[in-house]
Amino acid sequence: MNDTTPLHLLQAATAMNNIDPDPQETAEWREAFQALVATQGPARARQMLDELSRVARTQRTGWQPDLSTPYVNSIHVNEQPVFPGDLAMEERLASLMRWNALAMVVKANQAETGGSAELGGHIASYASAADLFETGFNHFFHAREGTAEGQHRGDLVFFQPHSAPGVYARAYLEGRLEEKDLGFYRQELTSGDAQGLCSYPHPYLMPDFWQFPTGSMGIGPISSIYHARFMRYLTHRRLLDCTGRKVWGVFGDGEMDEPESMSALTLAAREGLDNMVWVVNCNLQRLDGPVRGNGRIIDELEKLFAGAGWNVIKLVWGSDWDGLFARDLTGALASAFAHTVDGQMQTFAAKDGRFNRDNFFGQNEELARLAQGMTDEQIDRLKRGGHDLVKIHAAYAAAANHKGQPTVILAHTKKGYGMGSAGQGKMTTHSQKKFDETDLLEFRNRFNLPLSDEQAKSLTFYKPAADSAEMQYMHAKRTALGGYLPKRETTADIVPIPALPAYASFALKADGKEMSTTMAFVRILGGLLKDAALGPKIVPIVADEARTFGMANLFKQVGIYSSVGQRYAPEDIGSVLSYREALDGQILEEGISEAGALASWTAAATSYSVHGLAMLPFYIYYSMFGFQRVGDQIWAAADQRARGFLLGATSGRTTLGGEGLQHQDGTSHLIAATIPNCKAYDPGYACELAVILDKGMQEMMVEQKDVFYYVTLMNENYAQPDLVAGSEADIIRGCYSLKRFAAKSGSKEVTLMGSGAILTEVVKAAQQLADQGISATVYSVTSWSELARDGAACQQSALDGEASAKTFVAQQLEASKGPVIAATDYVRAVPESIRAFLPEGRSYLTLGTDGFGRSDTRAALRNFFGVDAASIVKAALHQLG
Repeated sequence: MNDTTPLHLLQAATAMNNIDPDPQETAEWREAFQALVATQGPARARQMLDELSRVARTQRTGWQPDLSTPYVNSIHVNEQPVFPGDLAMEERLASLMRWNALAMVVKANQAETGGSAELGGHIASYASAADLFETGFNHFFHAREGTAEGQHRGDLVFFQPHSAPGVYARAYLEGRLEEKDLGFYRQELTSGDAQGLCSYPHPYLMPDFWQFPTGSMGIGPISSIYHARFMRYLTHRRLLDCTGRKVWGVFGDGEMDEPESMSALTLAAREGLDNMVWVVNCNLQRLDGPVRGNGRIIDELEKLFAGAGWNVIKLVWGSDWDGLFARDLTGALASAFAHTVDGQMQTFAAKDGRFNRDNFFGQNEELARLAQGMTDEQIDRLKRGGHDLVKIHAAYAAAANHKGQPTVILAHTKKGYGMGSAGQGKMTTHSQKKFDETDLLEFRNRFNLPLSDEQAKSLTFYKPAADSAEMQYMHAKRTALGGYLPKRETTADIVPIPALPAYASFALKADGKEMSTTMAFVRILGGLLKDAALGPKIVPIVADEARTFGMANLFKQVGIYSSVGQRYAPEDIGSVLSYREALDGQILEEGISEAGALASWTAAATSYSVHGLAMLPFYIYYSMFGFQRVGDQIWAAADQRARGFLLGATSGRTTLGGEGLQHQDGTSHLIAATIPNCKAYDPGYACELAVILDKGMQEMMVEQKDVFYYVTLMNENYAQPDLVAGSEADIIRGCYSLKRFAAKSGSKEVTLMGSGAILTEVVKAAQQLADQGISATVYSVTSWSELARDGAACQQSALDGEASAKTFVAQQLEASKGPVIAATDYVRAVPESIRAFLPEGRSYLTLGTDGFGRSDTRAALRNFFGVDAASIVKAALHQLG
């Protein structure tokens, strides 16, 4: 057999391998097991299967259970609960959502209605997921009632991003959006008095509406897991009772290919996160074609999730199939499905009832007999499970009630469901955003919409009267569930922070004591954790480097969070710094997973809006593995208006001497500067670090600004000076005059700027220049990006015709003279970012660490990259001529 073997030969080979040599004996075993179930129940049957499995392993038979089950619903029709709503009413409402979502996208792309085809948008994804969403909205997704004792704090719902039009359509019927808003879908800049609707869920753009950004595929899934775990963390630490709340995530089957989607599945199972339900919309199609054209994605995902320890619910077929399965006494349907790959299933979705009668039910006599008596239209209307409200409700109810495991519902749908010849199941359906008049009329008829021909052709939005049965029903359902979703709230109590000297006096008055800025940070963090008001709200996070960063003393002080406590005696139990895990532990140590640690940081950094409880996360990690590895997640956190600290430790290209190319960071400040609400700092001294942390806490916890800080730290020990009196405000704005080194003779002057790890080299260079008769003024640059932002703002003011303001860096440098030389441990593009904002007439030369890193001593590396004191002196002499 090879890749070119015809399908029917492969099926024949499979059948030969499954030939039963003794059917009678097999029948006896089968009957015995059925009798066991009938007389002693499923629990005893499972116990017996476990025992047989143990015996099989003992006898080395090579057998193990198949993680894939038949291609049928996990919940049998006899196990379905009674549907607790008005089925016809909910189907009508879902149809209205579908229409308004479609009309919104098509209008935005019709030139004759003022739209533009360049705007894009998606119809097919929501068409497949509409019923999955509506069942959640009507029966399961609980909104936040309030923050008082006994009030539900609300479920967390992550929405499939390409289905955003459907969420807008529901918000329109609920009265949360107006018709004029729908008219400006993907037109945020030209909406006038309307609210422009962003393409995907973006809390930054719609801060009162969207709660979680999911537009970047894979980020939503991993974020949902760590949000669910953070809720357990809050409960176990007795900060907030999150019991009774769920995290719901509706994601796509194609999205499951993203590594972030899969990377935390075992954590969810290990932590027993039964407060989480994923609904994977298995419409079998990615952006350009079938997800697993030559296989079955539902089978693959079932194996993956079951193997990771999740509870798996397969939602494959709708109620119309129940009768067919009941009449199928030979297993013909299950057998046919087992041999139908997704590519063929997609073709069945795109074709009509006649095609499916001939090509599916026509495969053999057993299938043909099952279809007898059904019209072609009835065959065409056979629903997949993800389009049947009764089946969806049964799956959701089972998932919500399951204990001990996270649950995934694998919901089989048709991409572009109901779009008919315009897009249902077609390869091009993901990009479909135009309908001709015939298509629009067919869609109206397919869903029995109360629209005239003219209304359908003109894409008229439809909203029932306020006193209609549909509107009353919809509002009643949401009222019973606490209100409307999605909704982002920001009310959280102000958390006072201690006075700076109370926890950082050692840094403010260092008196020349040698230490690294990393060690200074750990001491500051230890002091903050002791504060009665702020301490409990701090969330220290590490990937797996706590000892590397000198944080081992915190193990005893606050403990490492574990949902099961500590079930072992640690090897170092007699040590002063012994490892300690606890149910109420405060540190989140996430293992070797920067993606997981960043997702955990995001959950804590957005707690103020998600839970109404302000928390302050400090995530410390190797700076090289920050923005470079999880930059997309950091952007998503920025979109979600995160508040917290990211600490890039062992930063710079030369401070981490022997580690070599991949560990040496020369670019993180360049990337951090691109994120508008990220304030990035590269302090060289402990006193600067203390001032920066204090300001950040004031902004985030007291002033409640939607910013987060990126601060780089070094592992190099050197003498730490006292804080320059009155420099605090300048440190925050980006630079201050550190010291002037006056030459005993000579009139030449030079200005040196430095930051982070290279600041000490700049100071050495200044002293050497002074010894050579050249006076040097040293500026410590704490933030190149803040200087650049100030300069850009001043530049824009001038372009707008406003009074010209002098840039802050220009103001600072006015007190110095001569050419300016800037040196950093980062690529030259970092200090180059302020070139346009310097005083006129001053030459400017930048030194940096462009290129690949190397393994050697710090001194050798700094000489190699030309950022050591000797290189700075050489550059200054060159500029002076």
